[in-house]
Amino acid sequence: QVQLVESGGGLVQAGASLRLSCAASGRTFSSYVMGWFRQAPGKEREFVATISESGGTTYYAGSMKGRFTVSRDNAKNTVYLQMNSLKPEDTAVYYCAAKSRGGASFYTTSYGYWGRGTQVTVTS
Repeated sequence: QVQLVESGGGLVQAGASLRLSCAASGRTFSSYVMGWFRQAPGKEREFVATISESGGTTYYAGSMKGRFTVSRDNAKNTVYLQMNSLKPEDTAVYYCAAKSRGGASFYTTSYGYWGRGTQVTVTS
């Protein structure tokens, strides 16, 4: 099992940057594919980015590609989401998630472990 705790959210103006962190418990963090998702009010949770166990492979949702960067530090049991050039439409609760089997996935149902989320609000 793994427990996930996100941090780093906040209130920023459009164009600003934020770095989210997700700290994981347990000694097998490096065996999990990690994902970031977000959920805006009244909308379904959507895929943001995912990173392989070693960190060597990443995928992004189209609207985030080029602005967001996912990375991980397995020695620190932490995955990061660097978000640049933030837009008001990026406002959402951001969640990290872990999956223990198979490869990368864009689907929430593939991830068995979730954090509680961190709020990101971008004002215009």
